Amino acid sequence: MISDKLEKGHLLIAEPSIIGDLSFNRSVILLADHNAEGSVGFIINKPLKYTINELVPEINAKFKIYNGGPVEQDNLYFIHNIPELIPNSIEISNGIYWGGDFESTKELINQGEINKENIRFFLGYTGWEPKQLESEMDSNSWIIARNDYENRIIGKSTTNFWKEKIIELGGDYLIWSNAPENPILN
Repeated sequence: MISDKLEKGHLLIAEPSIIGDLSFNRSVILLADHNAEGSVGFIINKPLKYTINELVPEINAKFKIYNGGPVEQDNLYFIHNIPELIPNSIEISNGIYWGGDFESTKELINQGEINKENIRFFLGYTGWEPKQLESEMDSNSWIIARNDYENRIIGKSTTNFWKEKIIELGGDYLIWSNAPENPILN
């Protein structure tokens, strides 16, 4: 499960020591791109109170919208597992794709050909400048894990996802699995 190499498609699990950062406390991030120019990811376990039809009224579906990260939170992004239906998608890895033709996507959702197991929408993304993520790794902010769910992660429930990943890590992490989100409130 744990990996020592940053690669797109891997998961970044927030270390329990990230407390007080509303964006990243108990976050699990899907790393969508990682190269010499920087890194991009989407927080996959922080649903917002919005649904897609509240933000894009011409879409007749109530798919949840997730907080993808603190960058460009006024923009909508999506990942999916159906590149054969959505043209111009970019493969992240393991059958997970990023973006594509939004007009086609809207039509396919309205026709019932795309469901919540196929697509996940985000407001904003998480971004790092060159070497910034490596620096955060050196300061033990993140744990790198392989995405064992592959493209099924899109339909994965977000309830307790961070806790599940912490339990999988075992060892010293187990104590954090039942700790309150804000230890000061304990």
